[in-house]
Amino acid sequence: MALFKLHSDYKPSGDQPQAIKKLVEGIKKGYRYQTLLGVTGSGKTFTMANIIAGLDRPVLVLAPNKALAAQLYQEYKTFFPQNSVNYFVSYYDYYQPEAYLPVTDTYIDKEVMINEEIDKLRHQATGALMSRRDVIVVASVSCIYNLGLPLTYAESALHLEVGQPITRGDLIKQLVKIQFSRTTGLLKRGVFRARGDIIDVMTAGGDKFSYEIIIENQKIKSILAIDALTRTIKEELKDIIIFPSKHFVSSEPQMKEALKNIKEELKERLDFFRKNGLLLEAERLERRTRYDMEMLKTLGYCHGVENYSRHLTGKLAGEPPDTLLSYFATNDLEAKLPRALGSLASKSRKAPDFLTIIDESHIAVPQIRGMYEGDRQRKQTLIEFGWRLPSALDNRPLKFEELEKITGQTIFTSATPGKWEMEQSEQVAEQVIRPTGLIDPPIEVRPVFDRKLNRSQINDIMEEAGGIAKKGERTIVNTLTKKMAEELTEFLLKKGFKAKYMHSETKTLERVEILTGFRKGEFDVLVGVNLLREGLDLPEVSLVAILDSDREGFLRSEQSLIQTMGRAARNVSGKVILYADNITGSMKRAIDEVERRRKIQMEYNKENKITPQTIKKEIKKLLDIETKENKNGKSKID
Repeated sequence: MALFKLHSDYKPSGDQPQAIKKLVEGIKKGYRYQTLLGVTGSGKTFTMANIIAGLDRPVLVLAPNKALAAQLYQEYKTFFPQNSVNYFVSYYDYYQPEAYLPVTDTYIDKEVMINEEIDKLRHQATGALMSRRDVIVVASVSCIYNLGLPLTYAESALHLEVGQPITRGDLIKQLVKIQFSRTTGLLKRGVFRARGDIIDVMTAGGDKFSYEIIIENQKIKSILAIDALTRTIKEELKDIIIFPSKHFVSSEPQMKEALKNIKEELKERLDFFRKNGLLLEAERLERRTRYDMEMLKTLGYCHGVENYSRHLTGKLAGEPPDTLLSYFATNDLEAKLPRALGSLASKSRKAPDFLTIIDESHIAVPQIRGMYEGDRQRKQTLIEFGWRLPSALDNRPLKFEELEKITGQTIFTSATPGKWEMEQSEQVAEQVIRPTGLIDPPIEVRPVFDRKLNRSQINDIMEEAGGIAKKGERTIVNTLTKKMAEELTEFLLKKGFKAKYMHSETKTLERVEILTGFRKGEFDVLVGVNLLREGLDLPEVSLVAILDSDREGFLRSEQSLIQTMGRAARNVSGKVILYADNITGSMKRAIDEVERRRKIQMEYNKENKITPQTIKKEIKKLLDIETKENKNGKSKID
C-alpha cells in the first residue's frame, strides 16, 4: 500500500506528465539534485504532489518565506488529507536578538514575542517525525536553526499504556522532568493538573484535546481524550506518547556532564579575561553564567538555554547543530515509536532517506548561504565583551555545505532557477505549458513620467487600478522600498482606493490574513516590495504594475522581473506594466523570455484547441491561526 494517498479532482496535463515521469525516474536512478523549471501557473506544486505520492519516504518542503510556506502547507494538506502534513516556521511574532554595542556600551537583551499557535505546529511537526513515516513538513529557513537533540527528545517521551504500573507521584515527576508545568487552574499547552489520582495533561503539540490519566492501585486504569472546550470524553485510548514540552531537553547524565563542561569553559574564559586586565568582562560573564548554571541544575532550563546547546548535546566545538533536518534523520531509524523509545540512541543511522523540495530555489539557496555569517558576527561581539561563553557560537544555523550533507535527494523548483542549482542538477525538467491554457501576460512598457500626457506612473496606476477594480479583479503594485510601499498605500487610501501594503516587517500571520483578504476582495490594490514575487497564488490578480523597472539591481534583475510579472499569469485578463524611461538589459532578457514562453503556450493551445481560462481556486484561510499578538503580550524565551 502506498505511503501517501493523493486526493485531487484532476489529473496531470500539459507539461506535468512528462515532468513527473522524468523527475521520478531521476529519483529512482539516485540523482542527488534535479530541477523543475516551471513557469508561474503551470502547477508545480501539483507536479511535486504526484511525485511525493509515488515515493515511500518523508518529505521536507523548504520555502523562502512564511507567506509562501503557509500557502504550500494549505495546498499539501488538501492533496494529502489522510497523511501528516505539518508547518514549521519561526514562532516569533517579534524578535530582537541579544546584542552588544561597544561604541555606546549598550547591551540589548533578547526580546521576543512568541506565537503560541506556531509553537504548537512546530511541536506537531517534530512529534510526527518521531512517530510515523507518512510525513510532509513545509518549512521556512527556520528549519536550519538549532532545535535541541532529537534522540534525547525521543528518549525523554513518555509512553503510557493502560495497565502500566506507575504511581501518581512518579508520573508527576516524569512530567516535570520533560519540562511540563503544574497548575491548579485551567490547562494549556505544556501544562498538567493533578486532582487526586487523576492527572490531566495537555501536550505541547495540541490544545483541542487534553488527556485524563486515571491511576488506581498504582496502575494506569484508563486514558481518556477530553475535548478541551466542552470537557466531554472524545475517545478512550489504550496508550499515548507524551513528548517533552520544549525541544531543548536533557537527561540527568547529559545535564550533569553539561554543567561540568560549562564550569570548565567558564574557568578558562575567566582566566583569560583576568590575565588581560578585563575585570569588568570577567565579572559580567561569571555572574550571568553561574546564574544560568543554577537554573539548569534546578529546572533543567534557563533563559537563553540554546546558547549552551554545545554542552547540552555533548557536541564538539564547531560541530553542526541539530535542527529539524536531524529529526528527519531520526525518522530513518528502524526502531519506531512507541515500540522502542529507550533504544533509539543505539541504532545506527542510514543515509538520509527523505526527499527535500526547495521551492523558489533561486531565492531560498542564496538566503540559506548568507545566514551563518550574519549570526556569527553578532555573537563574536557578545563573547568578546563577556556576555557569552565562546561555545555560544555553536548555537547557530547550519552552513550551506553542512545542509548539503544532511539532506538526501533534492528537487529545486523555480520559474527562474539560479546558476548554482542548474549546475548541480543532473537533469532539468521543464514545465512551460499550463494545463489551463493560460498564456504569460502581455507586457507593456510605459514612461515613469509621460510628458505628453503630463502624467506620472502613480497617476497612471490609479487609472488602471480603478478600471480593474470595477471588473472585480485585483492589482499588485511593486515598489523598490518599504517606505515607498507604505507611502503609496496611504496616498491610494486618501484617493478612495481600497489598498493595503505588505513587506518584510509585516508579521507572519498578518501576511496570511492580508493575502486571504485580498483574494476575497476586501481590498483591490496590494502594494509590496519583495514578498509579492515568489510563488504566491493569486488568480484574481489581472494587473501587475512594476514601478521604476529600469533601476538595475536585485529587485529589478531578470529573475525578479520574471517572478513579479508571473503574479498576473493566473488570470486570463492578466497584463503587466513596466514603468521605465529606459530598457535595461535585465528588462530586455525578461521580456524576451516571457515572449518565448507565450509562443510555446499559444502553439500548444492551437494544436489542442484549448481556450485559456482563469484558474479557479477555492479561497481558504491558509492557516487556522489567530493573527492577534500573543494574548499574554510580550514574553521572553526561557
